[in-house]
Amino acid sequence: MLSTGSVTAGRCSPPPSLLFRSPPERGGPPSTAPFDPDRFARRGRHNKLRIGNFITFSGSPGIWGPAATNSALLAVSEINRRGGILGREIELSFYDSGGPVDEVAARARDALDFDDIDVVMGSHISAVRLALRRLTRGRIPYVYTPVYEGGERTPGVMAIGETPHSQTRPAIHWLAENKGAKRWYLIGSDYVWPWQSHRSTKTYITEAGGQVVGEEFVPVGEDDHEAHLARIRAARPDVVLISLIGTDCITFNRAFGESGLAATTLRLAGAVDETVLLGIGADNTENLYSASGYFSCIGSDANDAFMSRYTAMFGTEAPPVGSVGQSNYEGLRFLKAAAERAGSLALHPLATTGRNIVYSGPRGDVAIRHGRAAMAMHLAEADGLDFKIIRTF
Repeated sequence: MLSTGSVTAGRCSPPPSLLFRSPPERGGPPSTAPFDPDRFARRGRHNKLRIGNFITFSGSPGIWGPAATNSALLAVSEINRRGGILGREIELSFYDSGGPVDEVAARARDALDFDDIDVVMGSHISAVRLALRRLTRGRIPYVYTPVYEGGERTPGVMAIGETPHSQTRPAIHWLAENKGAKRWYLIGSDYVWPWQSHRSTKTYITEAGGQVVGEEFVPVGEDDHEAHLARIRAARPDVVLISLIGTDCITFNRAFGESGLAATTLRLAGAVDETVLLGIGADNTENLYSASGYFSCIGSDANDAFMSRYTAMFGTEAPPVGSVGQSNYEGLRFLKAAAERAGSLALHPLATTGRNIVYSGPRGDVAIRHGRAAMAMHLAEADGLDFKIIRTF
């Protein structure tokens, strides 16, 4: 676990860097103690609001860890400077959500049983979310921040990220109408987000008059893409829709560009943000499009102010902040808005309010309606190591 202590007056305590420490020795394997309702009834009686942020620091999605950490710290600094949430200063702890899911679940179980966290939050793959929601259900609020496949209705789980209907559907129609895209090849990591997202994507492709000419799922951590590229070349798609994550997405897109396919074949990705783009490299981004609710180049007063504060706090050489990392800032802004409207941080009033609320952040106004987030959605084209927004839906 990583612990920041509190963040007050714009700086960490203890400053200036995170403390790395292992979970305390607890005399054996992760707790299997029976559920203790009294422990959770006691939550909230301490003065600080203890948030356990499950961010991925290892494995393929670990590339987003630094920007996600910075974004969360910036939000905590701003919120604490203004009196916290319902008068309670945030105390933020980080837990690695990378590695085998059962190990992440064990960390979460220990955090719930021993660390007295009041809220679970995080940006991690959906496979981890499915495990964590079994632990948090009926116990404490859980705010899930990144892009995901949609359909989350578990009581107490509040998902605020982009979903295929609002993210991928308009991009598919735009490419069909403006680029003549008809033949689509789908490639994604082998877990729940790509599985479920591709089901929806196939419907949108059919709506736009296209057809799927190939689909495959790649084990997480795969970095040899020659066989995948050979199948793509043989299928002759107009567009390859990419649902790979983290470094897997980087290595695939590098290989794609180096193979010469980028000159003739479009790419559309749902998880290529500024962090991933930097890893892909300017030479391999030709004809690469990304759809997202957030890009750091959004021209708005709210985002300009956010980027200015991010740079002031972490410096001009800080990790680039993209959709996945920035979602951790959004998560804390959402939590503050929902808690203040509910007048409570208790599970049921907070979760009920969180299903229907409008809050504001660098993305602009985000409306949560019946648990689904609606926001301005942007289609951007890679331009070297930057994005150029070409359409906002």
